[in-house]
Amino acid sequence: MTTRITLRIAVLPGDGIAHEIMPVCLALLGDVTAAADAFQLTYDHLEAGAALYQRTGDAFPEEVFATAAQADAILLGAMGLPEVRYADGREIAPQLDLRERLALYAGLRPVRRMPGLPPVLADARAANLDFVIVRESTEGLFASRGQAVVEDDRVARDTMMITRPVCERLFDFAFRLAAKRRHRGAPGRVTCVDKANVLGSQAFFRQIFDERAKHFPEIAADHSYVDAMALNLVKHPWQCDVLVMENMFGDILSDLSAALVGGMGMAPSADIGDRHAVFQPCHGSAPDIAGRGQANPTAMILSGALMLEWLGEIHDLPEAQAAAERLTAAVERAFAPGDLIPCEMGGTADTTRIFEAIRTVLHE
Repeated sequence: MTTRITLRIAVLPGDGIAHEIMPVCLALLGDVTAAADAFQLTYDHLEAGAALYQRTGDAFPEEVFATAAQADAILLGAMGLPEVRYADGREIAPQLDLRERLALYAGLRPVRRMPGLPPVLADARAANLDFVIVRESTEGLFASRGQAVVEDDRVARDTMMITRPVCERLFDFAFRLAAKRRHRGAPGRVTCVDKANVLGSQAFFRQIFDERAKHFPEIAADHSYVDAMALNLVKHPWQCDVLVMENMFGDILSDLSAALVGGMGMAPSADIGDRHAVFQPCHGSAPDIAGRGQANPTAMILSGALMLEWLGEIHDLPEAQAAAERLTAAVERAFAPGDLIPCEMGGTADTTRIFEAIRTVLHE
């Protein structure tokens, strides 16, 4: 008899629209896992973020971090409010604390266009965009977060840090991801996106990439300077498969890529380490529309699907992976008819309508 395991999920809604999209995600996760024989999900609902900081002066209490760190996965909504900042001017961002403290070095940013949405690029080849950005999420230029040096109110310095151990794990992750995608029909290619022609740290980044590529001879490996990649993402993004890059470059290009598939409301993400992972939409807390019911929950839902896929992989639970596929397929089928256009794209599909359309497809 198979023992049914319990997987504990730390749920951190955060701020703004997160409180509207997180319940939608949890409801759909419940739908696709309710009949699972091998596992069940339980939730620890935790509070962190800008609103908590505004009330208490502590954005991420240590006991909240400890509970999240002990969970099997962390599901996060969106954190930060533009008007709530630390004394040095930085926004409240516990999600960055999680990346750093849990060593979540691989930032997974899938870029996949949903059928039925209005085209962003005129070229017909853009209709089936499907590539992934792998963003290093613990060092690079972000390593200086909170440690900027300002001299005599005249000069400010932030330092980029690139380390061999993190790069090796990052590149191996990217090559393994490309191999998995190739089995699903993708090209099986990893592109190192850098600025190796100008910065020594980026030349080091590329050097380690080339070294690790030799361990994956079945996967094609090439390079692109980050400025050229920005251009190519607009001109012919359908040529991309897996793009791996430094933290700041990934922060910028992942937003550009989200625009290619309709915007941040369609952009899920995962930050993955050797033992822990956080799953969240790429967008922010959108306080300007909070409480209006207009938030697009799609990125949150797809982030939940990424969580199921990851849990299935690390716990050897085919049922969890099947649930992830079922949820992702339901999202695609809900959008396919072309009448489910989210508010941020000029349509009228609000949070409730998108949720109900996906749930209807799930139960057909």
